[in-house]
Amino acid sequence: MATHAGGLSATVAGRPTGARHPAVVVRDLVRTYGTPAGVLDGLDLEIAEGEFVAILGRSGSGKSTLLRALAGLDHDVQGSGDVQVPRNVSVVFQDSRLLPWARVLDNVVLGHEAPPARARDAGRAALAEVGLAGRERAWPNELSGGEQQRVSLARSLARSPELLLADEPFGALDALTRLRMHDLLRDLLRRHRPTVLMVTHDVDEAIVLADRVVVLDQGRIVLERRTPPAGPRTAPHTAPADDVDQGPHRTLRAELLGALGLDREDTP
Repeated sequence: MATHAGGLSATVAGRPTGARHPAVVVRDLVRTYGTPAGVLDGLDLEIAEGEFVAILGRSGSGKSTLLRALAGLDHDVQGSGDVQVPRNVSVVFQDSRLLPWARVLDNVVLGHEAPPARARDAGRAALAEVGLAGRERAWPNELSGGEQQRVSLARSLARSPELLLADEPFGALDALTRLRMHDLLRDLLRRHRPTVLMVTHDVDEAIVLADRVVVLDQGRIVLERRTPPAGPRTAPHTAPADDVDQGPHRTLRAELLGALGLDREDTP
């Protein structure tokens, strides 16, 4: 058992076979930043093994605070509660956070716990999976923004994560690159089957990528909905709005926007 600052305890969750067991369990999670009002206020959440959950919420609702608590990166805040997570957790941020003085492969294997030769083999395989085979010796500034984010994904994949935490991973990308990254992420998740929690501001992105969408407001869950099954895509890189602008997807979109205090016309 690892103990986080502020009285939060994190227990490594097992991965039994058979029926899907919870990979993430959050109980009565409280996080504060020195003010009476908590950023997270007694939050409870479970995520099943292999499930993809998207977190929506307005700024200050506690989205990134929850992600950081699951990642064990919130040592400087006060709080309490219990969190169970798998042993192997990786985080992808909006900023790819590549070291500019290290080549691509060195960035991918940085901090890898395997012996160097095995880590580099895993790094090369991960780069090939994200379409960057042959770019191992490139410098980060030689890559586009989308390619840099692919390296960030490869860095996570190289560790074979049981839990992938993503904080606005495509928020800094242009629209077309973002759609291509959606397709890539779908493909990678089908092959690797990690549990995923993704923070996003984009309702359409949440609907088309996640199995379940959770809306936070003032540190509490105010809405949880499962997403309808994805229909056949007529072409790659289809805009998310094309997938969610009809039937049950459209109904869910309206409900989520309502929970966020928005009308359809308030968003692109």
